Amino acid sequence: MTGDWRMDRIGAALRGENPTVLRRLESGFAVIGDAQFLPGYSVLLVDEPNVQRLSDLPRVKRLSFLSDMDRLGEAVERACRQMDPDFRRVNLEILGNTDPFLHAHVWPRFAWEPAELVGKPVWLYPRERWSDEGFRLGPRHDALRDAIGSELDRLTSLD
Repeated sequence: MTGDWRMDRIGAALRGENPTVLRRLESGFAVIGDAQFLPGYSVLLVDEPNVQRLSDLPRVKRLSFLSDMDRLGEAVERACRQMDPDFRRVNLEILGNTDPFLHAHVWPRFAWEPAELVGKPVWLYPRERWSDEGFRLGPRHDALRDAIGSELDRLTSLD
């Protein structure tokens, strides 16, 4: 996956050109992460490119974003639990240190992670994990993408 969509992930999602989009949610887009060294890593992108922080949103939309983050977290949890018996939990983060738009990270965590990292923040993984072609999102992740998308659909239908 290459192309200009990475330079404007939200705009590309709004135009239907972001290939990582799993589902359109109420406050934004559920996308699967570019790097899959923790299979199922996903991100919730706000649907307003100029929104930089949660507090920039009106309260109703803010609560909607947090609800969508919860929904994506549960979908990732359900899909990863089905696909990997070593699934442990999901970590949810809103950081805002690098990208200038509001987004939330959904990190599945597994028992097979290195002992020195399993109980620590994902950001302590070696930098090369993020760019290693072996962990790059690709066709081998299609079943995982489908599972997360199906779980999002199921959770949405429960509302």
